Amino acid sequence: MKLKLSQAQRNFAGSKARFPCFCGGFGSGKTFAAILRAVALKSQCVGQNVGYYLPTYGLVNDIAFPRFSEVLDSFGVSFRMVKSPDPYIEVPDWKGRFIFRTMDNPARIIGYEVAHSVCDELDTLTADKARDAWNKIIARNRQKCGMPNTVAVATTPEGFRFVYDRWQKNPTPDYVLYRARTDDNAAHLPDGYINSLRETYPSNLLAAYLDGEFVNLAAGSVYPEFDRTLNASGETVQPADVLHVGLDFNVTRMAAVIHVLRGDEPHAVDEIVNGFDTPAVIAILKDRYPKHRIMVYPDASGGSRRSVQASQSDLSLLRAAGFRVCVNSTNPAVKDRVLSVNAMLHKDGKRRYKVNPQTCPHLVESLEKQAYDKNGEPDKTAGFDHVIDACGYFIAYRFPLTGRPAFNINLGVATNG
Repeated sequence: MKLKLSQAQRNFAGSKARFPCFCGGFGSGKTFAAILRAVALKSQCVGQNVGYYLPTYGLVNDIAFPRFSEVLDSFGVSFRMVKSPDPYIEVPDWKGRFIFRTMDNPARIIGYEVAHSVCDELDTLTADKARDAWNKIIARNRQKCGMPNTVAVATTPEGFRFVYDRWQKNPTPDYVLYRARTDDNAAHLPDGYINSLRETYPSNLLAAYLDGEFVNLAAGSVYPEFDRTLNASGETVQPADVLHVGLDFNVTRMAAVIHVLRGDEPHAVDEIVNGFDTPAVIAILKDRYPKHRIMVYPDASGGSRRSVQASQSDLSLLRAAGFRVCVNSTNPAVKDRVLSVNAMLHKDGKRRYKVNPQTCPHLVESLEKQAYDKNGEPDKTAGFDHVIDACGYFIAYRFPLTGRPAFNINLGVATNG
């Protein structure tokens, strides 16, 4: 049977990687490529089983059985379907089965063994459930078959979930990503299908659902102006640099972002995350930058709330360490801080705020991922807020939307006057 496959489908179906992933938009041929891979592997592993996983049992009946039947019939392979209680397809000529399981309840992925597995739409699960299912599926992959056991994934990207984390953010040589666009499979789609998607979804969703890109799908990204490529910096700390440190106070979760100025452009060049308390962050800054002048732009609440049990406030500790403390009597409104950061990220065609992605990976991730919660406030439940708040205090003070900073030399504290 001669198949007309896109390059991404062909690469994925025949991949020798232990953990290949086909990440594509709607209609990019993910399920067809996944089934072709499963059938090809079963034909090579006579006597062993291949596992095929879908999010729910309904999809096994509605998607998997009809599509497997179509492909096996096309190849002239005889088979027998068993739909309950545990669904499988028996293939007598190949002496084994396609075993079907769902991923909505990872605890039920037990009691059988396969040589290879294919997961369809893994990324529709929550990150924790997908991770649990993935670990359980790998544990089932232990039949010897004369070749390395593999577990493959075919999925639409659903934001920054498990697939993003495992295949793009933290890949190893075994985790290989094949990206596919809906346009690549246009010949097999109804007329007008792609245009209907373009007319239905906003641009950020089209990047995921047409191009297979990982994007923030949460309603309302807090920093939509950030682009990890266009706002990227290659700057590092130089011997003569004055360091401008945004600082957020949180017990055991203190965050700091270290900036240098290049003309009128601030560049984030280093970060501190999960600092234990103020003395610990001070020690880190002094250890990393013993010869630099340091100006700190902290959370104004540090004047009264302490991150360490001591008689001094956090701001007093910073001053005693020899740092120049630049702070207003109160923090700027959250809205003003967000607007200030977005304006520096991109305004009037200029991108003045730059971030070194190699030295500030947590800041880059947080700028990409933080979304608004159901109350219209920047979400604080996902852990992206601390490092962004740190950089925001610096930006809102040094580059406010209105007003200019002026220094009160007598107090040793900068104030917006």
